[in-house]
Amino acid sequence: MRVLGIDPGTVSCGYGIVDYEKSRFRSVAFGLLECSPHVPLPQRLVTLFGSLENVIQEYRPQDAAIEEAFAGKSIQSSMRISEVRGMVIVCAGKAGLSLAQYPPATIKKAVVGVGSAHKSQVQHMVQILLGLPDLPRPEDASDALAVAICHCHRSHLGAL
Repeated sequence: MRVLGIDPGTVSCGYGIVDYEKSRFRSVAFGLLECSPHVPLPQRLVTLFGSLENVIQEYRPQDAAIEEAFAGKSIQSSMRISEVRGMVIVCAGKAGLSLAQYPPATIKKAVVGVGSAHKSQVQHMVQILLGLPDLPRPEDASDALAVAICHCHRSHLGAL
């Protein structure tokens, strides 16, 4: 199974592609989809949409997963992230991908074993689970890999 994980952001979205077979993970690709913070949000969404479409076309995942929205520091920030999440949902749907959504605590528990884990703990466990020589950077890409790993775990458990 090949899974695309997305960590949504208004200027950059982390993405991670993970292959999962016989309880083993393999990192295929990860990085950031970026746009200028100096352009209005609608144009940023168009840019991010196009970049995400390119990733989907290049790596051909079977499933996609995204972190669910959470109450951030401000309502304005939470609303903007929700708009980015909507763009990801439409892009995945246009590509014919099923899209799972997971709360941050579920992702952390699937990767670290504790739903309240710190970002550095998640990053370290992603490195271990994927057998990467270095910590996956930037953090948004590491978080996206964690989302993909979580989906692999949850899909596997659901298939039992």
